[in-house]
Formats: sequence, C-alpha cells, structure tokens
Amino acid sequence: MKTLVVITGPTAVGKTTLCLKIAQYYSIPIINADSRQIYKEMKIGTAAPTEQEQEAVKHYFVNELELDEYYNASMFEQDVIRLLEKQLFTESNIALMSGGSMMYIDAVCNGIDDIPTVDEETRSCLMRKYEENGLDRLCEELRILDPVHYAEVDRKNARRVIHALEICYMTGRTYTSYRTKSKKARPFNLLKIGLNRPREELYERINLRVDEMMEKGLADEARHLYGKRTCNALNTVGYKEMFEYIDGNYSLEEAIVRIKGNTRRYARKQLTWYKRDKDIRWFNPENEKEIFNYISNIV
Repeated sequence: MKTLVVITGPTAVGKTTLCLKIAQYYSIPIINADSRQIYKEMKIGTAAPTEQEQEAVKHYFVNELELDEYYNASMFEQDVIRLLEKQLFTESNIALMSGGSMMYIDAVCNGIDDIPTVDEETRSCLMRKYEENGLDRLCEELRILDPVHYAEVDRKNARRVIHALEICYMTGRTYTSYRTKSKKARPFNLLKIGLNRPREELYERINLRVDEMMEKGLADEARHLYGKRTCNALNTVGYKEMFEYIDGNYSLEEAIVRIKGNTRRYARKQLTWYKRDKDIRWFNPENEKEIFNYISNIV
C-alpha cells in the first residue's frame, strides 16, 4: 500500500537536513508543510529551503503564493491529497511530507472540518473592526456569539479569533457547530516520525538560527516587506518583532531577544501539540540509522 512518511517536530530541530537525505535516498520530492514558507519574499525569516536545497530535491508548497493571497489548512489538505493521488503515488509507493505547522500536518493526516470559505466582504469587515477596535473587543464579541469556542481559542491569536467571527458573521451559526472533529479515512498508510532533542540543545539551536537569520539580512528583508506588514502571512515570529524595531518600539538588540524567546515559546507549543498524537514515533535527528531502519521496515 502507498505510504506517506510525515516528518515533524519543533522549529530548528533539524527536519530539513534529515528530509533531504530521505528524499535523495528514495528519489522522491518533499511536500513542505510550513504555513509561511509557501509565501514568496519570506525566505530568511521562515528559514525556507535554499535554492541549492531545492535544486537537490524537488519541493512542493515553497515560495508559491503572493503575500496577500488567502490560504489555509483546509486548502492545503485538498491540494496535498490531490498531489498525492494524481501524481506522487503514481510515481512511487512512498511520499514524504515535512514541516512544523501543526494544523497543516493534522489536516493532511486526519482531515479537517468542512468550514465554509469566507467571502471577501466579511473578511474586510472583520479586519476593519480589528484595526479600529483592537483584539480585546473582538474577543468579547466572540464570547457573546460563540462562548464554547471563546473558552478554547488562543485569545492572543488575532487570526484565530477573527476567523471564528468571520464564520459567525457569514453563516449565522457558531464556529463550534462546524467543528465535528471526525477523522477522515485515507487511502494510504501514514508513518509519522517526530524529531526532538534535549531542551537546552534545542534552545541553543533556536538562538543560533536567529543569529544566522540576522547575519543573512532579516532586518533588511523586514524593511522590504514593511509596506505589506498587515498581510496575515507576516503575522508571525520574526517579522512582528522586526516591524516593532522598524517602528522604533524596540532596539535591534531587544527585537532579537524577543524573536529568540517567542521562537522558544512556539517550539514548546509545537511539542505540546505533537505529544498528544500517540501515532508519532520519536527520534533524535542525529540517530539517522535508526530512522532509516524504521522507515525501511514499514514501507
């Protein structure tokens, strides 16, 4: 049976290096499951695959969308399933997907609820409300319209709050009513591999990656994108802090410290999410022989 190998884990753990070796060994491409690397112009701040890495191995869903294009986990699920069925599984019995975006990974592995696509008028309306009234007011509105989701959602995540309100506005129903959380059957096997390292080692790698991003020109990249800073794609760690620095709210040194701290916080969030999935087999990425043996014994 066809098998999709899924490599996941926290940011900076070492997914890219391992996946390149797996892809080259099996002569297969990499399906990228990073919700920000799919956008153009964000190469440094997202640690996107380099040109050399993309020349060595074909990557899908990298550097494809304009910053203002709307894209979500449901669309990713549909695109990946179509790619697997129409192309990749006709060429090989094994496919490889890698990334750290929890919702994107989950959508492909388990399916995602059929939540309606938000129309442009509703999206623009909620964005105006957010810009004029702030996130706290929107959270209060969500509490009234959908108290169940209000109790669950990360109320500091503007995108999640706004999206739930978009559904409430557009359909007259609660966002919660669309979330059945039913797992979809897939016509292929799933082999999930999680990568992790000792906590202090992971944090050291995160700090080093941020320093490398700065050396490569993250501040200049952020200045180049500053005029598009309201795009949802740029509402992410690295760019948010750099925009605050450009606005004069942080010194450069403070912005760098905040990027490192927020990235470490995001890594903890990723691990908390993944640890709930009992189907994931965990490895240290340095144990390549064990990982390759695990794959070869199943596919």
